[in-house]
Amino acid sequence: MADNRPIGVFDSGVGGLTVFREIMKKMPDEKVVYFGDTARVPYGDRDPAQVVDFSRQIVRFLRTHNVKAVVIACNTATAPSLPYLRAENDIPIIGVIQPGARGACAASASGKIGVIATAGTIKSGQYPKHIKEIRPEAEVFGKACPKFVPLIEAGKTHAEETAAVVHEYLGELKDKGIDALVMGCTHYPLLRDLLQKECGEGITLVNPAEETVKELHETLAASDGLASCGDALPAHEYYCSGDPESFRAFAAKVLPQEVSQVGVIDIDKY
Repeated sequence: MADNRPIGVFDSGVGGLTVFREIMKKMPDEKVVYFGDTARVPYGDRDPAQVVDFSRQIVRFLRTHNVKAVVIACNTATAPSLPYLRAENDIPIIGVIQPGARGACAASASGKIGVIATAGTIKSGQYPKHIKEIRPEAEVFGKACPKFVPLIEAGKTHAEETAAVVHEYLGELKDKGIDALVMGCTHYPLLRDLLQKECGEGITLVNPAEETVKELHETLAASDGLASCGDALPAHEYYCSGDPESFRAFAAKVLPQEVSQVGVIDIDKY
């Protein structure tokens, strides 16, 4: 039996579209309802309790669309919110940190792993916690990168200015001898070219989106929850809390298909 209800995906902004893109690639039959909290981005410097409240509002909104699962496509929101959302909902809630930790452990031969993320994710200590649960001997080196998200959302993913910031942030991690680097914010895969150039061939970049979508697929398959849309492409839905035209312009750079319509939601009502 197929379950053609949609999957809810949310992020503090548009970075979570990299996770959505991975779902489109690996699970093409699935319809996605995506919400980007673009009016309140970034979450990185916010109080964790406030991030939990925001995440609850968004899940309540997504559940009005009868979603069968929710992916928190945001490391900063996953860190404080995942246990609360799982306890409060009767559908699968999947975050990006645990899958990212698994990917890092698989990618590292030496056990020296770097994590770049927002200040909120780094302060949470969630990546070291989950990495060490898998590989207790691992050394994890975190680096907050607050300048990345504004540069990415300004469309400067290949700019010299951004390359200089990448060099500034990654220098100390490279000095630690890492051989794997977790892109611990869903925006950061959009900087993959600059990050890989700075890291060189000896450091493997880890995109948590890939492992997250693997977990999503396994979770739905275990409960006969996968969709089957036949020959018709699923009609994805897009919503944000801020400017829809900025959302559409950014989505055009990330997704393989046009986003023709973006609904604007007063998320505080939820």
